[in-house]
Amino acid sequence: MAIDSDVLVVGGGLAAITAAAAAAREGADVRLVSHKSSTLRQASGLIDALGYVPATEPAQPLREGPPTAGRELDPDDWPDPEGPLADPFEAIDRLPESHPYRTVGADALGDGLSLFDELTGEMYRGGHTDRNALVPTFGGSVKPTARYPAAAEAGIASDDRPTLIVGFRSLTDYDARAFAGRLEAAGVPFDVAGAEVEFAEAFRADTKITRLAKALDHDEEIDGVPAREALAKAVAPHLHDVVDEAGGVDRVERVGFPAFLGDQHGEAVREELADRLGADVFEIPMGPPSLPGLRLEDRLYDALDEAGVRFETGNPVVGIETQSDGAIETVSVDRKGRETPYGADAFVLATGGLVGKGLDSDREGVTEPAFGLHVEQPADRYEWFVDDAFGDQPYARFGVRIDEEGRALDEAGAPAYENVFAAGGVVGGADVAREKSASGVSLATGVVAGRRAAKEASQ
Repeated sequence: MAIDSDVLVVGGGLAAITAAAAAAREGADVRLVSHKSSTLRQASGLIDALGYVPATEPAQPLREGPPTAGRELDPDDWPDPEGPLADPFEAIDRLPESHPYRTVGADALGDGLSLFDELTGEMYRGGHTDRNALVPTFGGSVKPTARYPAAAEAGIASDDRPTLIVGFRSLTDYDARAFAGRLEAAGVPFDVAGAEVEFAEAFRADTKITRLAKALDHDEEIDGVPAREALAKAVAPHLHDVVDEAGGVDRVERVGFPAFLGDQHGEAVREELADRLGADVFEIPMGPPSLPGLRLEDRLYDALDEAGVRFETGNPVVGIETQSDGAIETVSVDRKGRETPYGADAFVLATGGLVGKGLDSDREGVTEPAFGLHVEQPADRYEWFVDDAFGDQPYARFGVRIDEEGRALDEAGAPAYENVFAAGGVVGGADVAREKSASGVSLATGVVAGRRAAKEASQ
């Protein structure tokens, strides 16, 4: 006997969560199944809507043109029409017609961002405006993003206050001085310095970032001193390290740390450090393992639980059963070696793209393995790529085509199944890495697919 629900969402990332939440808000009984843990924990925690169209040239130095006002960007400050974009909505009409934003519409992006704001509450910033913010990232660049953690707010790049970037001698993959130098080279409108301090030496050399976060969460003693006090004391001697353009010394007004300032009690950690240092404190989003990503994943799955969505992880889809009218009736899920049928009136596929293994590739082509949906691609493999490593790579846009309702299409452009919708990285048409649009595409297509799936289930 099948495990039934109104809507079954297949996937575990941002698109799947968005679709499940959107369907539940329409009154549907929703279940979510995923093969792997969410990729959110590997991501920076930033929610990008659209940063570049297209991202073919380096961003203009931030010091060129009129200075930015406050914490937001003014489109007139950016003479380069290709980015970084101040307003992602304004640029949607400049995208290719096959782009998911053009298919589902700009309103879908707005709805997806609004749903994200409701699901995350005070945890994120940026919901007060349609404009992007520029946020420093682990690589020493600044990234246009639509939503960013509250923990990163004091580090917004359009803020001109003198800034200290802190690193730790025991964390060799994060060089604060090099980071500060790259920010300076990018032309940020503030004076910046980097300092390496001793703090994490009290822990084992292979200590994970999550262990350091826990020590700050619980203010554990380090060599007889509470962790937060010890960290502040290590940083305090460097509060006058910033040198301005005239050669004078500026007192630091904000301090940036790698993103491990607590997990469960991060706000309290930042507030105490800020009080001890006399400067605002912010986190710099890092690569995996990403605490901002883990925090976001926890919050979103808590929101699904609150909405009554049932979910399970570690169970891949291994087959489908169709009805006589061509609609899918059940999908078979591998549960510890046993195939179990899951039935629904509507299905949402949100398994990710090539990186997330929602698409498979070999010498024969690119395929969608779960439902066997058509993936548009040139027949000649030499047309999948261009020689320029940083050029517009066709394979980056491979994926399942959808219509304006998020319904998955076949090779002829007709619905593959009347009750199957697709969202997120499995949807083709966007080069999300170059556009900085991955999260926005997941939110826009997810909210459309979830709502339409709920409507299909109710008919």
